[in-house]
Amino acid sequence: MPRPRCERCQRPLAHCLCPLIPHLGSRTRVVVLQHPSETAHALNTARLAALGLINAELRIGEVFDDLDALLATPGYRPALLFPGDEAEVLQGYGQDAGLPLMLIVPDGTWRKARKMLYLNPLLEGLPRVTLGHVQPSRYRLRKAPEPGALSTLEAVVQALNVLEAPVVFDELLRPFEALIEGQIEAMGAQTYQRNHGQA
Repeated sequence: MPRPRCERCQRPLAHCLCPLIPHLGSRTRVVVLQHPSETAHALNTARLAALGLINAELRIGEVFDDLDALLATPGYRPALLFPGDEAEVLQGYGQDAGLPLMLIVPDGTWRKARKMLYLNPLLEGLPRVTLGHVQPSRYRLRKAPEPGALSTLEAVVQALNVLEAPVVFDELLRPFEALIEGQIEAMGAQTYQRNHGQA
């Protein structure tokens, strides 16, 4: 029989993260487009981002039929948070910012994220933005595929910290860190050290 789960954070009730999830406002609108294969992932960081930000939403799928309406939401400039040669490095809004960004964030492996862009030409056509200075990932349970790789939640936090400085969004990482600590505790220190090479 499956363990009862919290409907909000999707964690087993004994490990519910809701008390740690903040309720933060932001000028930036964050829209996470999650590949369906990510929804069952034990460390579903995209869901934590959507739950912790008032001005955020999580959409699940590979093809998004209503993107034109979403991207036309008044009051925002849509941009895709995705690295690439043509991606512009994010800068803070500053005094003369104009409209805040609607940050579209694909959530999936690199291969699946690229496929989502291919299947949704409107996404492919968006201006791309990327992080200039990437803080090291706190995702101690997964070997990064390349230097500078972050979980979706970490990428969102770092992007908002740049865009909306001096406001800091690190509080969003509290449930993420608790989740990782819980996973390490469950696997035991020896197993963790053997598999991840850290104490």
